[in-house]
Amino acid sequence: MPQKIKPTDKIQATLTLPGSKSYTHRALVAAALAAGESLLTNALDAEDTRYTAQALAQMGAGIDWRQEGVRVQGTGGRWQPVTGPIYLGNSGTSMRFLTALAALGQGEYRLTGSPRLCERPQSELLAALAQLGATAVSERGDGCPPVLVQGGLQGGKARLSGSISSQYLSALLFIAPLAPQGVEIEITGDLVSRPYVDLTLDVLGDFGISYYRESYRYFQVPGGQCYLPQDYAIEADASSASYFWAAAALTRGRVTITNLTPDSCQGDVGFVKVLERLGCRVDSGAEGLTVAGGPLKGLAVDMAAMPDLVPTLAVVAAFAEGETVITGAAHLRHKESDRLAAVAAELGKMGIKVRETADGLVITGGQPQGAEIDTYQDHRIAMSFAVAGLRAPGTAIRDPDCVAKSFPEFWDFFAKLREDD
Repeated sequence: MPQKIKPTDKIQATLTLPGSKSYTHRALVAAALAAGESLLTNALDAEDTRYTAQALAQMGAGIDWRQEGVRVQGTGGRWQPVTGPIYLGNSGTSMRFLTALAALGQGEYRLTGSPRLCERPQSELLAALAQLGATAVSERGDGCPPVLVQGGLQGGKARLSGSISSQYLSALLFIAPLAPQGVEIEITGDLVSRPYVDLTLDVLGDFGISYYRESYRYFQVPGGQCYLPQDYAIEADASSASYFWAAAALTRGRVTITNLTPDSCQGDVGFVKVLERLGCRVDSGAEGLTVAGGPLKGLAVDMAAMPDLVPTLAVVAAFAEGETVITGAAHLRHKESDRLAAVAAELGKMGIKVRETADGLVITGGQPQGAEIDTYQDHRIAMSFAVAGLRAPGTAIRDPDCVAKSFPEFWDFFAKLREDD
């Protein structure tokens, strides 16, 4: 049943959000590779992170979700054999990370997922693993899951273009310290989603791994290292925060996220600077990171560093004066949905003029009208267009439960925006 969105006046809210999905995935992996027990506090309990945790458990890690956090008993990088398939739902992060991690194991591992996940490309990662001595192939031969991986990782040199997903690089970085020969990775093209690589390296360092890098072109990780177990606190998810900051922007209200700072390694925290350019005011202090709305004017912005927030930005741009030009987001066509096409179609339903380009969108702001929004089983489409409903009466979100992929409590937090009405 569609979720009807009630329009609201100026929002005033202070929120403490669940942990970062990106950090949770990475911390689960690092803790599972460590020899000993780690405690991950404020870990995100969502569909995607559960798929990663379940796969790690199948491969021999102890994963125990408790009230105080997730306790992970690591394996020291020695996986046990898995006889059945490892199912990863629609989690692209889980698929890419676990494909690489399986190269450390014994025997053959078969990784599969939902029909949409099995359409998402992975050939570059498979080729890189082959360069490092592992056997990793697409079962159908099309470069997409299901994939079959055998151990035998030795290390050496690998090359990636970096143009499809930074997760290929992150996946290789996680296994590199345990490769006998160590790993050198050369990026031959323009690496997308660079902040996510910084986030991966941040987690590696926190779990005791050393590395050398030259910008985003070359990475060297010595072999024979050990991940060290940690008590590890996970900050709020900046992608999730974006919807509430966008709500402040659209209603000329004010929203504070208590457990995020501007110096977070999450690239998506940079969304506050985009909102500032649109006409909002941004403040950072002891209480948290705050966005206050103001008159909105269109802008031109390269979103290559925070592609997941293109739907959020597009919704805000629909209410801004003038034209907004979004570039740097060609790889959004390979996400849970073709996000460029999905955003254009749904904003079009709301009466907004949108033009797709090769790597983005051109949006002419106006007065969006309420519509019933198709979400394409894509959590970010659902959450972004929920924000539009705060200003466009008659907006309803189909398949609202798809938010469980990254933010199961989204609708509860969204309701908090009206508690002071």
